[in-house]
Amino acid sequence: MFQSFDTKMIVNTKFLFFTGKGGVGKTSTACATAVTLADEGKKVLLVSTDPASNLQDVLEVGLTNTPMAIPSVPNLYACNLDPEEAARAYRDRIIGPSRGKLPDGVVATMEEQLSGACTVEIAAFDEFTNLLADPLVVDVYEHIIFDTAPTGHTLRLLQLPTAWSGFLEENTHGASCLGPLSGLSGKKQIYSITMDALSDSTKTTLILVARPDESSLLEANRASKELKEIGISNQALIINGLLQSYLPEDKISSSFYERQRNAIKQIPNELKQVVTYSLPFVSYSLTGVKNLRYLFKQYTMPATQSDVEGETISLPGLNKVIEDFSANNTRVIFTMGKGGVGKTTLASAIAVGLIEKGLKVHLTTTDPAAHLEFIFQNSELNDQLSISRINPIVEVQAYKTEVLSKVRDELGEEALAYIEEDLNSPCTEEIAVFRAFADVVARSNDEIVVIDTAPTGHTLLLLDAAHSYHKELARSTGEIPESVKMLLPRLRNTKETSVVIVTLAEATPVLEASRLQDDLKRAEITPKWWIINQSLYATETKDPVLIGRAQAEVGWIQKVSTELTEKCAIVPLMSEENKGYDQLKKFIANEANLNKGRFSYFLNE
Repeated sequence: MFQSFDTKMIVNTKFLFFTGKGGVGKTSTACATAVTLADEGKKVLLVSTDPASNLQDVLEVGLTNTPMAIPSVPNLYACNLDPEEAARAYRDRIIGPSRGKLPDGVVATMEEQLSGACTVEIAAFDEFTNLLADPLVVDVYEHIIFDTAPTGHTLRLLQLPTAWSGFLEENTHGASCLGPLSGLSGKKQIYSITMDALSDSTKTTLILVARPDESSLLEANRASKELKEIGISNQALIINGLLQSYLPEDKISSSFYERQRNAIKQIPNELKQVVTYSLPFVSYSLTGVKNLRYLFKQYTMPATQSDVEGETISLPGLNKVIEDFSANNTRVIFTMGKGGVGKTTLASAIAVGLIEKGLKVHLTTTDPAAHLEFIFQNSELNDQLSISRINPIVEVQAYKTEVLSKVRDELGEEALAYIEEDLNSPCTEEIAVFRAFADVVARSNDEIVVIDTAPTGHTLLLLDAAHSYHKELARSTGEIPESVKMLLPRLRNTKETSVVIVTLAEATPVLEASRLQDDLKRAEITPKWWIINQSLYATETKDPVLIGRAQAEVGWIQKVSTELTEKCAIVPLMSEENKGYDQLKKFIANEANLNKGRFSYFLNE
């Protein structure tokens, strides 16, 4: 279907950037590439700037932010830059001069404004720029591999001349979620060198990594277009985890295979123009140099069954989550998690399950792909169910219009250009959508409200700070709506609201979900349930490759259920797509029957 990924065919530049949404296999693919190039006798530096990096786990060696030799691979060096730590240092540089001079409450507000994803992005960019522009580093290595690449938003922002002016220092209309970039003006030249290297196709190759599923491929398409627009055109695509064959008599195996093939048939036309390679779905864990060397040789090697002794832990299924919400009269339910973990489907299933218990439910989503419509298309809905969608595009545009209309007559063209670009940040979407949540949550007086997905803890705290100190909502000079003021206390009320974190039993989804939980706890919101979704371990598959991968899930199931939450449920990878009210109703009933004591595993002693 696609040619197998081969470093000899694709690696012809010094700099390689691997990018893609969480859980697609960026780190393992970047590591396998680095090991292969080093085995060919080339001196390679592998750098991670991923906040949820598991680079040290994959290479099975402790790493710091200083390049160190990998003992088992001659010619390979690696370092793990911590963007979270870099972001803390960045905040200190920006906020430090204000400490002791401004009220503590104002300083706290500034700190929260600089706690978002955008600040981490810019701090990470600052970190790897130090490597890219340092000839003492660059000239030593034949290849420097980065896991992961900067986003198009970060790169566009740094290209704006207004980002280097004193505009933000004089701005009285609120702070950017990136903070005053003028604080980095001393690095303008070094950033310029980095930007030139990124857009030079003789120096840089951008490698998009995706899974053969719809959401992952759509994200790869978005990233490809966004980065092409700013000159990074030397791109390749790796479709990772492609099941090579299936057992016709195994429903899980054959369904998994068909879903992947159907997703590939729907690859966006723009992405089809990018040269595409594939890597196989493998049974073994992609940790350790030995297994990394197997990957590019297309080995799938069914894992051997291992006998594990210890204490048995049983996990409930989705039906127990639904029963808990029904029994406790929970009025507002959020499903949260990274894209691709199935939170929209689970939100729909929870809504249907509550309706089947005689309750009235309103189900809504912020999914830009309108996945709810897909799930319930051509389906006759129960009279007790109503559905809506908070359209992020519409909400963001309205918010941008509101903000710009209030400053347009006061600012010059360059200043407006900066604000317009800054309004493209992830924080803008969170805040704009959050305001729309207020109206939906108000419906919980008369019906249960199930929302896919919720705002992050950073957004909640930013709004709380704006309320407490009578400041504008993010960059807006407008007042906070009364509905928003009332919403945050309501979300913190555990008797009324519950948050469900959805994850997969894999490294990146679990680590990112853990960071999400920490983020929410800062806002005084503690998720009640975690759901491990699409689990192969919880199926009865007989496919040897899938069985091997199921075994690899156990460690992550243990981590979630024993370290990260007191209430954990598990949902198996299903052999059929759950579309339509009746199908979801059937799924819940079947899942309840399957889950009577079957989903248990052994906790290692």
